[in-house]
Amino acid sequence: MEEKKVLEILGDYKNKSNKDLLFALEFLKIDFEKTKDILIKLTYHLDSTENAYNKIFDEYNKRVNNE
Repeated sequence: MEEKKVLEILGDYKNKSNKDLLFALEFLKIDFEKTKDILIKLTYHLDSTENAYNKIFDEYNKRVNNE
């Protein structure tokens, strides 16, 4: 419901009240912070996954090349 209201405000923000603009600003600020936090967590997860893959891949290559 809130997202729909924000989209409505965005569609006609020049004619919306200050109250509506503040509502949209607060919603977007919270959404931005949540999205940023998720991206940071995903970045750490991706780095960790890459490191784990590289360790196992290096060990596998050592074993295969020694045969």
